[in-house]
Amino acid sequence: MPKPTAAPQSVTGPRSPFVLPNLRWVVCALLFLASTINYVDRQAMSVLKPHLQSVLHWSESDYGWIVFAFQLAYALMFTFAGLAMDWLGTRLGYAISITWWSLAAMAHALARGALSFGAARFLLGAGEAGNFPAAIKAVAEWFPKKERALATGIFNAGPTIGAVLAPPLVVWLTFTWGWRAAFIFTGALGFLWLAIWIPLYHLPSRHPWITARELEYIEGGSAQEEAAEGPRLAWQKILAYPQAWGFILAKFMTDPIWWFYIFWLPSYLKQARGFTLQQIGLLSWIPFLVSGVGSIAGGWLSGFFLKRGWPVGRARKTAMAVCAFCMPSGIVAVFAPDIRWALALISLSLAAHQGWSANVYTLASDMFPKRDVGSVTGLGGTGGAVGGMILALVSGYTLQWFHTYVPLFLIAGIMHPLAIGLVHWLIPKVEPVPIRA
Repeated sequence: MPKPTAAPQSVTGPRSPFVLPNLRWVVCALLFLASTINYVDRQAMSVLKPHLQSVLHWSESDYGWIVFAFQLAYALMFTFAGLAMDWLGTRLGYAISITWWSLAAMAHALARGALSFGAARFLLGAGEAGNFPAAIKAVAEWFPKKERALATGIFNAGPTIGAVLAPPLVVWLTFTWGWRAAFIFTGALGFLWLAIWIPLYHLPSRHPWITARELEYIEGGSAQEEAAEGPRLAWQKILAYPQAWGFILAKFMTDPIWWFYIFWLPSYLKQARGFTLQQIGLLSWIPFLVSGVGSIAGGWLSGFFLKRGWPVGRARKTAMAVCAFCMPSGIVAVFAPDIRWALALISLSLAAHQGWSANVYTLASDMFPKRDVGSVTGLGGTGGAVGGMILALVSGYTLQWFHTYVPLFLIAGIMHPLAIGLVHWLIPKVEPVPIRA
């Protein structure tokens, strides 16, 4: 139970007779829940793909174009979503985003064919584009730099938990009430989250429940960053920094690999490994559960190095390199004769990607002022979504023409090692960028 105490003197918002210790971690838990819901809504389609393909008679290229529609909207809106979070603020911007994508997820129940599913996916991608810019901005607002990678790793584990929950939940809903009910139920989860988010989230300096000690800890760890802040940077000025391109290209090269596993793993298990829909519901969540461990471990690893006195750049890049060179395990998986070994190796690959992702996201707040973090993250997300659009069409037509997953797993295994070299070249030092007039 929260203990009554005087509100901290530096809090500028309405005061409350109650405070919550470690309030930043409560905020982190909310970010985790939002990201979990985000991926339950997102993965419902891929779980049902084998079933819908037989019921609605989609081809592989049809499914590729449906995924492309999601990625197109994601790419178009991610940059604008980042700008919107900087303009509207995290609290309102995140609320609008989750309302939009929840309604879009429920709209899938109205779809009748590939075209209408593509339209629903487009709307879903447009709404879900706000999730990560909002979450990264919230972490920058609520956590000092030494804790950001861990906080990012924790909320970034939300997608993995969402991907764990989606297969059994969606399959159960489908067999109980039909596939349309699966989309309606999962889409409605976002409104439950909103009921907590709206009253709870405020900036630390304005939060009535924060302790003076925690506020001092948060602001003390960000004093240097705040001094470097000025007017909000326009996109063209952000793109003038090679550090921004290092972040954007890292996302462009590696985000599509996560999309590939999210959208095609259930299909791979059915077509290449002979799984039924029930078996997909029972087993396809395992790699995503392991990936959640990888997300937290990757964030913890760079934080561990920082606590040992390593420079920020060395800590982040070392953690990223460890993760990058685990990714070729996915190449071995596609050749493994035993499905247990294949799932284990795919699990390692997904864990490595999420550990990588936790540190890549943190680069944006390591290098750019807080007020521009949403915009930078949005540009990076757009890069990742454009890469995902390309891989969606490549995957669809590769499977339709050649009926093999091998080339796709080869791509998935090599992109991260290439990306870490590119990041090191464009960002030789991870440090706050000099803000130019």
